[in-house]
Amino acid sequence: MLRTYADVRKAISAGDTVMSILEGYLSAIEGNKDLNAFLEVFETSAKEKAALVDEKIKNGTAGRLAGMVIGIKDNLCYKGHVVSASSKILEGFESLFTGTALERLLNEDAIIIGRLNCDEFAMGSSNENSAFGPVLNPVNKKMVPGGSSGGSAAALAAGLCTATLGSDTGGSIRQPASFTGTYGLKPTYGRISRHGLIAYASSFDQIGPFTNNIDDAALLLEVMAGEDEYDATVSTQPVNKFGEIEELKNQRIAIIKEGYEMEGNDPEIKSAMDKVIAGLKDQGHTVDLVSFPYLDYMVPTYYVLTTAEASSNLSRFDGVHFGHRSDQAKGVEETYKKSRSEGFGPEVQRRIMAGTFVLSHGYYDAYYTKGQKVRRVIQDKTIEIFKNYDAIVLPTTPTTAFELNAVSDPISMYLQDIYTVHANLSGNPAISLPMGTHSNGLPFGIQVIGDFFKEKEMLNFSRQLEKIEVN
Repeated sequence: MLRTYADVRKAISAGDTVMSILEGYLSAIEGNKDLNAFLEVFETSAKEKAALVDEKIKNGTAGRLAGMVIGIKDNLCYKGHVVSASSKILEGFESLFTGTALERLLNEDAIIIGRLNCDEFAMGSSNENSAFGPVLNPVNKKMVPGGSSGGSAAALAAGLCTATLGSDTGGSIRQPASFTGTYGLKPTYGRISRHGLIAYASSFDQIGPFTNNIDDAALLLEVMAGEDEYDATVSTQPVNKFGEIEELKNQRIAIIKEGYEMEGNDPEIKSAMDKVIAGLKDQGHTVDLVSFPYLDYMVPTYYVLTTAEASSNLSRFDGVHFGHRSDQAKGVEETYKKSRSEGFGPEVQRRIMAGTFVLSHGYYDAYYTKGQKVRRVIQDKTIEIFKNYDAIVLPTTPTTAFELNAVSDPISMYLQDIYTVHANLSGNPAISLPMGTHSNGLPFGIQVIGDFFKEKEMLNFSRQLEKIEVN
């Protein structure tokens, strides 16, 4: 099984063609249909691209990603291909353009194999909110793969492609990575253009890769990052050679005290954190418990602000401008009401209503304005920590993956994001690394949060962190 891009390159050097590599992945997808990871396989366009890349390899003109087979979350636009955000409201909608991040991968000769299931409009932490059914975790099919990018995590963990793309609004790349034993990277906000990503919450969303090692994450970030005329929020910061390996010595590491001591942590994850702290000290780093007294405010702040942005962003899906139009509707008002009621699932409806409420007259200042102020406090405290420390280390999730249908209460589901929303509220880069295997047989991850635009340093520190044995 070709799990990394190094494996792919080795296979090509040994005489394999990109077409044969692609066909291997296609048969793996066919054999793992029960996971429900892929909503659609782009077999025709993938084979056309594979044939083209094989020619380029012969001519010596192939790009940096020649032979890398990538699956994309179903909220990324790819011209001439369906994109639905796993929602009935966009069923059958074909994209008219290719998003910037995807365009850059294609320009380097990556092959896009298909679109992957996710929570509807990227709203969820378990991939049970898709209009097209839940995704199963390939490590244990009774468990969820995490969300919202659950299809992306499951497809990679099951060996159905070399890498996948997801989007991370509150942990939607890192939490599924933790649940499936993969690497999930959320770059600094604005590092990768959001042009071509169907928006959930525009000031939080970031595109990022799922991979089976740090090298592939660094390479994909390097290809996708950088300025873009189509996205006014994208950064003009220079794109570094993220994959350059440097051994970092005497790093100062902050462990969030409130997260480390939280009662809800699984004892084995807490024990792994203790081993990580000891291991980092053995490597010569300084490790301190640092108080971050806003842990209890992060999830509520996140949901006030993201639902408000979702209410605004999803208003265009109304059966008139975009999306499913009800056959039963008579007149304009009924068209809006029935089309949206039929097209959106319960979780999306819940968040649109919550967001509309917090933006409404009389409540705007009490909720939305207050949420923005708390976000600034969280951001300022994070900036203060990075004045004295090089990285923040904390668990990715307080537990391993839970069973399908085990969490029915929305609040309990929202609390799955307790450790991941921090980096989205503050805009910092973060990565989840596979850290260990629980006695229940399920993997769990550890998370590194880096300083703004210091992905290279964060990745190099992660290389040292993953050398520490916790099992």
